[in-house]
Amino acid sequence: MKILLVEDEEKVASFIKSGFCEEGHCVEVARDGEEADLCIGVNEYNLFILDVMLPKLNGFVLCKRIREYGINTPVLMLTARDTVEDKLKGFDVGADDYLTKPFAFAELLARAKILHKRTMSATNNLSTSKYQVLDLTMDLKTRKVFRAQNEIDLSVKEFNLLQFFLENQGTVLTRTMIAEHVWEIHHDSMTNIVDVYINYLRNKIDHNFSHKLIQTVRGRGYILKG
Repeated sequence: MKILLVEDEEKVASFIKSGFCEEGHCVEVARDGEEADLCIGVNEYNLFILDVMLPKLNGFVLCKRIREYGINTPVLMLTARDTVEDKLKGFDVGADDYLTKPFAFAELLARAKILHKRTMSATNNLSTSKYQVLDLTMDLKTRKVFRAQNEIDLSVKEFNLLQFFLENQGTVLTRTMIAEHVWEIHHDSMTNIVDVYINYLRNKIDHNFSHKLIQTVRGRGYILKG
């Protein structure tokens, strides 16, 4: 992997870079958000690792800018900011994963590998590039979603969440299943974020329609039905 690490603490940056280099990966380090923005404009990467509390341009703004550039490269937020609100904000601006400091390098490496593997798998499996249920369509190549021929603007996480539902139409998905697949979180501590994002998604794809695609299955989870 070629990784852009955006971290202003020299010791932390050196520790992370050394760990990835020992595993055979290439790491470039940017010390602030503006330097990272310049790097993103001229180089291609397989993964971005962003601190949040950066000089000049914070990690949330930088992540949002990456997505506005149309770059779908995975973003992993690595920060001491550990509130649910911070995590929600990170996912809302387009982050794929969120790891809080202090951290074990082994976990960071594992999460990075999962994100890279998922990206490679998606690239190699575009044969199923479109999904449809009733009047809702999703195109994976263009990353566009329409309902009743009206385009729906979704964040990265909302898009991934809807894709998971479309891949499993008619199947009840528990909060834990959704958290594990969409957020790569293998425990129950953040399943409340699932409810928040289900609400976001419903407001965008179901709010003005009599037929609600995403339905609650009491005591079990959620299901997408045509």
